[in-house]
Amino acid sequence: MPSRPRWETGLADRRNAVKLSKARPRSRRVLDKSLLVLGSTTLAAGLGAMTLAPGLSAASSHREAPLIAGDPRADNTDVYAFTSPDKADTVTMVANWIPFEEPNGGPNFYAFGDDLRYNIKVDNTGDGVADVTYSWRFRGSYRDDANQFLYNTGPVTSLNDPDLNFRQVYDLVVTTGGKSRTLLSGVPAAPSRTGQASMPDYAALRKQATFGLPGGGRTYAGQAEDPFFADLRVFDLLYGGDLSERGQDTLAGYNVNTIAIQVPKKQLALKGNASRNPVIGVWSTTDRGGVTVKDSRDKGTTAQWKQVSRLGNPLVNEVVVPLKFKDAFNTLNPSQDRTVQPVVDKVYDPILPKLIQQVYGIPAPKTPRNDLAEIYLTGICKACGPIKADLNAHRLNKDAPIKRIVPAEELRLNMAVPPTAKPQRLGVLAGDLAGFPNGRRLADDVIDISLQAVEGAAQTGVLVPALADGDKVDTNEVPFGTSFPYVALPHTKHVNRGPDAAGRSAEQTSAQNRPTGPAMETTQAAALAGAGALLLGIGGFRLRRRNKDS
Repeated sequence: MPSRPRWETGLADRRNAVKLSKARPRSRRVLDKSLLVLGSTTLAAGLGAMTLAPGLSAASSHREAPLIAGDPRADNTDVYAFTSPDKADTVTMVANWIPFEEPNGGPNFYAFGDDLRYNIKVDNTGDGVADVTYSWRFRGSYRDDANQFLYNTGPVTSLNDPDLNFRQVYDLVVTTGGKSRTLLSGVPAAPSRTGQASMPDYAALRKQATFGLPGGGRTYAGQAEDPFFADLRVFDLLYGGDLSERGQDTLAGYNVNTIAIQVPKKQLALKGNASRNPVIGVWSTTDRGGVTVKDSRDKGTTAQWKQVSRLGNPLVNEVVVPLKFKDAFNTLNPSQDRTVQPVVDKVYDPILPKLIQQVYGIPAPKTPRNDLAEIYLTGICKACGPIKADLNAHRLNKDAPIKRIVPAEELRLNMAVPPTAKPQRLGVLAGDLAGFPNGRRLADDVIDISLQAVEGAAQTGVLVPALADGDKVDTNEVPFGTSFPYVALPHTKHVNRGPDAAGRSAEQTSAQNRPTGPAMETTQAAALAGAGALLLGIGGFRLRRRNKDS
């Protein structure tokens, strides 16, 4: 493998991260086998013995890792972080769970897990450790579980409606500087949308489930339309081996469980100063409770939380991380990422370009891929790598301790970049600096952006013509909202309509699935052409484009 930078592993990381062992070749270090072993672990502790009860280890995104496929309530599908387009002094963060929710999936429908802790984390110093953590804990209950089987027994017009048989409430806790305080306690989440007859005005229920926060901001927890749009037939030999399998939004018609929070930028920035320190790293995790430690010297037991899901940048665990390490990767904190050498290797020498070369004959860019390391591990800055632009690296924070900044997989956002009047779906690649990989907006086409980035477009400034059309899914099937929480209302029409049914598109764009108010304008970016060059203001490198209808 081509030479590339090696990072030191601190003693603290050695204690807290995975154990490493030497493997061939000698210059590389890999995860200790013990990281991947599940089951009971016995620990020696002085005169007594502690037994760690069997737990579960898993991963995140749309069922991309083996273990998480069997644990959908813990499965974090996507994370978004962007400056709020209608409230530019705030940042909105959205995290989704439970992939592929069929709208008619009764009788139990889709609940947040009572034994789970859902987190959105923010790193403002660049050390890979959360400086601000928002945590949601849910509790579900039935009004009548002895004489009913229905989720609701009549039309539900409010969150307190007696016809709503199942309901969930949650507590929201924020942790900063090691100290936690409760922001909300026992407030209701919006229920699953069981259908038009059961919940004729879901927009009203959503409004009731949106709560203001002490010190400014607001939050929402409940169901929403899945905002991720993509043709996932990419996993069928990269769209059928001949690009014939493209243009179908695999996620169209499905819902997710959404947690969204909008907070003032000063609450996220280092030292509360978003002007001096505008860059943050964002990721979400799911912790599973129920793991207990028993000590023979103490009759009591101590409940512990175990991280089972993690997600920052889209498609990292799906496409970058090898199968062997997918489950393990999502149990780690970002500060530990650089200690997992096989995963680091796949950032510098990724698998996907080699597959594209094998299937389509498009030459893979030369390694090491320092440009991808900027996107996924360090953030983009002139001193960070070959993408000569100061965009979203923690090094841009004036008060960040440079020596503590480490490479870590986080979704980085420069909060100083204002919202774009006409967002481009290709984000930074199309000169729209408010888009992915500078944070991630709902309408950013991360599949097409990632395909181009992995083929070197972020470094060269030129899109790869053969992949200019991407997956031919350029927009979500329904518009996003113009105000918090921005995600569209849940679908009510069933996705599975049988082999003889008409195409999906008519039902999926039904007005029942649209949010109230005007749709957010999502101007589509142009792709390649001989139509001149676009100057990317941050770095001065040029992007040639051609007009493409979306």
